[in-house]
Amino acid sequence: MEHTNKQNETYLQSIERKGYSRRDFMKFVAFIGAYMGVESTALGQVAKSLATTPRLPVIWEHFQECTCCSESFIRSDHPIVADIILDKISLDYTLTLMAASGHQAEAAKKSTMEKYKGDYILCVEGSVPLGDDGNYCVIAGRTAIDILKESAAGAKAIIAWGSCATTGCVQAAKPNPTNAVPINKIITDKPIINVPGCPPIGEVMAGIIVHVVAFGKLPELDSSGRPKAFYSKRVHDSCYRRPYFDAGLFVESFDDENAKKGYCLYKVGCKGPSTYNTCGNMKWNGGISYPIQSGHGCLGCSAPNFWDAADSFYSRDLNILDGKVEESSDTIGKIALGGVVAGAAIHAVASNISKRKDLNRRIKEGEEGEKKIAKDQI
Repeated sequence: MEHTNKQNETYLQSIERKGYSRRDFMKFVAFIGAYMGVESTALGQVAKSLATTPRLPVIWEHFQECTCCSESFIRSDHPIVADIILDKISLDYTLTLMAASGHQAEAAKKSTMEKYKGDYILCVEGSVPLGDDGNYCVIAGRTAIDILKESAAGAKAIIAWGSCATTGCVQAAKPNPTNAVPINKIITDKPIINVPGCPPIGEVMAGIIVHVVAFGKLPELDSSGRPKAFYSKRVHDSCYRRPYFDAGLFVESFDDENAKKGYCLYKVGCKGPSTYNTCGNMKWNGGISYPIQSGHGCLGCSAPNFWDAADSFYSRDLNILDGKVEESSDTIGKIALGGVVAGAAIHAVASNISKRKDLNRRIKEGEEGEKKIAKDQI
């Protein structure tokens, strides 16, 4: 009986039952609305929908994956995401997080599929192998292919979490011995929201579910089936190191002086110019940082075939931006420098006049910091 009552609860009722106030609820609406990219005028609709809409039935399947998508989701920065959104999901079906297992878990999934046929959301984490009739991934005597087709048959829509489910990821990397494929290669008659990343950001995942609940439809998708709110811009476009890229100031190796100065990481393999994701805006771990800010280039984990896209994670992508990136890094800097030291390049690159002050300020701060450290050590 308790399970039935919770099934009919709205999200607001769930929040209140957990001890959160109306103020907490509205803060959550503003928080998730900002991540979803909705206008402030639409926040009222989000709040109303979460207050009046019964919880969304969700089945979450796991196939060939490492569970990093689930790990990312449960570590969302906002507690309501974990306590409410995830709590509601775990009551339906997800082998990784639900308390039940075995026959009890399968019974819960079957009940959801029958009771909410045509109305539940299917989330899929992991790729599916087609090789050897699917026998490379067998769960309780059934292949992942059979399980996926059964779960998808009554789904209203499908969310493919992570690069494994959206592009095949490492399982589909050459030579792909299991013939692993993304979900959209098997299910072709249902709308699929592709959420690439290894893993995606937790707030992105929560924002997509809330969008479906709040507006009763899928978010606007690009030609690759990705939500435009989160995948419309390249990591390069929001990177704080972009001024250095434009000025031709690059890290040549991870232990050189340019790395210490925080210069652009393109030459040591950063795939930010060819990768569409929101890492630079939303960041990770509560908005603290992201790979580039931590000193490592973007691996391009949300890009198609990122495991096979280059010779290694640290080789330059020569095909991005119609080949002009190599020109930017090697030619423009060379022409602008005219044989002088790299510090003078900031004053010489004509296309970066607007960035001169910022670059000069950063270099000066770095020099002053070095002098202070040297003085303190004497």
